[in-house]
Amino acid sequence: MRHGIRSFAALSIAFAAAATIDMVRPAVAQQRGLGDLGATQAPATRSGIKVDVELVLAVDVSWSMDRGEQEIQRAGYAAAFRSEDVQKAIMNGGHGRVAVSYIEWAGSFSQSVVVPWTLIDSRETADGFAYRLQTEEPERERRTSVAAAIDFAVPLFDRNGFDGLRRVIDISGDGPNNQGRPVVEARDNAVRRGVTINGLPLMTSGSYASWGSIPDLDRYYENCVIGGPGAFMIPVNDWSQFPEAVRRKLVMELAGDWDVEAEDEAQVMRTQGSGVDCMVGERMWQDRQQRWMDGYQ
Repeated sequence: MRHGIRSFAALSIAFAAAATIDMVRPAVAQQRGLGDLGATQAPATRSGIKVDVELVLAVDVSWSMDRGEQEIQRAGYAAAFRSEDVQKAIMNGGHGRVAVSYIEWAGSFSQSVVVPWTLIDSRETADGFAYRLQTEEPERERRTSVAAAIDFAVPLFDRNGFDGLRRVIDISGDGPNNQGRPVVEARDNAVRRGVTINGLPLMTSGSYASWGSIPDLDRYYENCVIGGPGAFMIPVNDWSQFPEAVRRKLVMELAGDWDVEAEDEAQVMRTQGSGVDCMVGERMWQDRQQRWMDGYQ
């Protein structure tokens, strides 16, 4: 038993060392597939194309999402880009075009670019973006690092070949940050760099469906995740609401005037700031680790 305890202690030290690296190691871009669709054509061939918004769609694929839920997410975004409302929002903007990238994320070292920066300026290009979203199956990864997702997304705006009036990260997820640096630090860094973060908290599995769930994820997103000029979020309480929530959110983000006031304020929440524990996910993970250690001994 002593040998087992020593082994477990060694593992604990290794995990702690990994966690330290986890706090400082930058997320590295991964890009999956799509070469046959021309998606790997680097936008560097373009030079500062004027667009109304540069938008990164950052979608949670952590283990708390089962395969069916991940497919609902992909299908919801694809349907939104095919919808008349979203296409009108894009083409009725000042420039009549936007740049969009779609990434998936989970833990600190689990982010990948599914669809790289794509210029959308017509119904055909919007439909093409939707098609790309449905050409690969989403992956499932461990842990939840909202902070790493933000840190991964922010550099994607640098030298991407576009010049947008706004830069926006649209982040969806079903749990609080539990790995990497504090999410507030990542959010504040993004805002300082001129990036607005909007949220889509997925409260779809009940308050205690998994160890990482919290009952007030909407308030967590409102106070700890979203930020920047006009930042807002739309909570999703049931998967049946997801396609409509995505459609409404994209219309608000992609429309030239970004008229949040025109939407239902009962469902759209702006960033406010109040007494919410922005480290709740980290504390839950630590408690879980302690229970494992207590049970092992």
